[in-house]
Amino acid sequence: MLALPDQPVLDKVHLIGGCSRLAVQVDVARLQKEIAELPQSFWGQSGGRVGVHNPAQAIFLRGHAPAQGNLPIEEREALQHLPGIRELIEQIVPAQAMRCLVALLPPGAVIAPHIDQADYFSKTIRLHAPIVTSDAVWMYCNGQSYRMRPGELWALNNSATHGVVNDDAECERIHLICDFLASAELEALLIAGERNLGERNLIIESRLYAARGKAGMA
Repeated sequence: MLALPDQPVLDKVHLIGGCSRLAVQVDVARLQKEIAELPQSFWGQSGGRVGVHNPAQAIFLRGHAPAQGNLPIEEREALQHLPGIRELIEQIVPAQAMRCLVALLPPGAVIAPHIDQADYFSKTIRLHAPIVTSDAVWMYCNGQSYRMRPGELWALNNSATHGVVNDDAECERIHLICDFLASAELEALLIAGERNLGERNLIIESRLYAARGKAGMA
C-alpha cells in the first residue's frame, strides 16, 4: 500500500467528525451525462479492490487499488473521458488529488463496516460526490447514517468505522470517491462544513453488521 512519509497524520475527528457536507456545489447533471456516456468496457470489474468492496464495481481515474501494491498515483485512461470530473478534482477542490475512482454499488448491495487503516488513509482526506443515488441509500460512519444527495460534496472520516447500504431495489448508487492531500484551503472548507446531519438508524446498522458477519469479519 502506498505510504506518504512526508505528510502529517490528520486529526479527522477535528476536521470532519463523521461525515461533513461541504459548501461546494457540484454540476451533477454534467457528471451524470459523462458517466452515462463512458464506454461500457470500463465497467464490470472491481478495479482491483477486494474484501468488503467486492459487491461494488470500480473504475480508477487516478492511482490503483491498495491490493495492487505500492504503485504510483498517476492518471488512468478513464479520466480522459470525464472532463467535468477532472475539473472538479483538479480545479474546484482546492487541494492535490491523489487516488480517485468512480464506484457503482448495485441495488440491494452492502459495503460492510470497516476502517481504512493504512498510512496513506491517515494522511489524506476522502471526499464523496454522489452522482446517481436515492433516498434509500445510506452512508454509515461512526454510529450515524447519512443521506448524500446528487450535487453535494461530502467529506468522510474513513479512519472511523464506515460502510454503505443501498436499500433501493432498483437504483444503482454511483459515487465519485477521491482522496486529497491536506491544504489550508481544504481544511477551511472542512472546518466550515455541515456536521450532525446523520441519524441513528438501527435497521441500517443491522444490515451492515449482518453483511460483516457473512463476510467472516465480525
